[in-house]
Amino acid sequence: MTGPLARQAQVVRALGSAFVAAILSAGERQLHRAPLTARLIDDWPGDPAADALAMRFNGALHALARRGDCTALTDLYAARTGYFDRVIGGAMAASDAFIADWMREPPQTNEVARSAAIMAALMTLRADVDLPVELLELGASAGLNLNLGRYAFDLGGVRVGQADSPVRIAPEWRGPPPLARPVAIVGARGVDLRPLAVGDPAARERLMAYVWADQPARAERLHHAISIARAHPPTLTRSDIADWLPRELSRPADAQVCRVVVHAMSLQYCSGATRATIAAALAAADTPIARIGFEWTEARDAVHLTLTTYPGGHVRHLATCHAYGHWIDWHGPTADGDDPWDRSPA
Repeated sequence: MTGPLARQAQVVRALGSAFVAAILSAGERQLHRAPLTARLIDDWPGDPAADALAMRFNGALHALARRGDCTALTDLYAARTGYFDRVIGGAMAASDAFIADWMREPPQTNEVARSAAIMAALMTLRADVDLPVELLELGASAGLNLNLGRYAFDLGGVRVGQADSPVRIAPEWRGPPPLARPVAIVGARGVDLRPLAVGDPAARERLMAYVWADQPARAERLHHAISIARAHPPTLTRSDIADWLPRELSRPADAQVCRVVVHAMSLQYCSGATRATIAAALAAADTPIARIGFEWTEARDAVHLTLTTYPGGHVRHLATCHAYGHWIDWHGPTADGDDPWDRSPA
């Protein structure tokens, strides 16, 4: 039977990372050399795919390589070629406890390239609700996407954000460009069960380890985003989403501000009860509130960018996206005035 590491290897190879696919495949074959890690995977209580178990393993191996304790592993990551089974197996045998401990913690990807999709959704929202926004991010990790107003974006030729920012995000844009609208962010807060403080070197290292080792542009972008976050620390709360969001939405609303609940690749880690609490809290809104989701579909066969507006709960599928934001296939309103959601039935 194919295990979760081998299954994820097929996924990441399709996403363009042959190196990470080779790491995961070798890890699957060498699990017998790491009994603690093998037992953790075999006895995993949840859904290995939804809990990103293979990506936890990949992050642990990358962290080991970055530490430099295993010279052969560090050299393999530097060259991105070599005797994968021998090197990975040796590292797993020597650092079994480290890998298993790392994998018990949830992933902390906090990929800032996903903020391009969020910015496109915010521009779409501005065309519908002509108000500045307050962002409320669920599963914010280190809060790097709360600083999206400090990044520079090229969205299919539409340039928005802070033009001189060292964080420059230009995903491959498929389809016509989105609506170009000004986005004013007047507040941004986030929640996470285990928020990372970018002032902590260990937290910064954890974030860097979750960047795929064969994607240096992502690592450089993350480095700049962390630098911005250290200069402009995001407002983060250590709490459960199910407690935090209803409390935030119960605060008196400013009639001149639209609250926007944002979540990017975080709902897969939430229980059904928490997802129901989120939906109920938003459905109870009697002032302008929006929800922007960047999440896998239920079948986990695509990542959809959605915009939902309240009161009413009107949902729009704005785009299909690469899981890490490398490309965006735009289906929403466009700069030429086309809005597929406004078309009358044939």
